[in-house]
Amino acid sequence: MAVDLSFYISPLSEEIRDEGRAEGEARGRAEGEARGRAEDILLVFDERGIEVPDGIRDTITGCRDLDVLRRWLRRAATADSAEEILDGDRPA
Repeated sequence: MAVDLSFYISPLSEEIRDEGRAEGEARGRAEGEARGRAEDILLVFDERGIEVPDGIRDTITGCRDLDVLRRWLRRAATADSAEEILDGDRPA
C-alpha cells in the first residue's frame, strides 16, 4: 500500500514549516534578549557590591517582559538594594 506524501512537499506545507520556523526563531531571540538583560541587571549589582537574595535573583532571571527588565536595569544603577528595583513590578 502506497502512502501519499505529496502534502509534505507542497508549497502549502513549505509555507507552514517556514512560518513555524520563523515563529520559533523570534521566540528564541526574545528569550535570549530577556536572559541577557537579566544577566546585565545582576552584573550591575555585582559590580556595585549589592547582594541579591535568591528569591530576587529568581524573579529577575525568570522575567521575560523586556520593558520590565529595562526598567529594573535602570533602577539597578542607583538602587541601594536589590529589593528596591522591583518597586511594585514583581511579575505574576
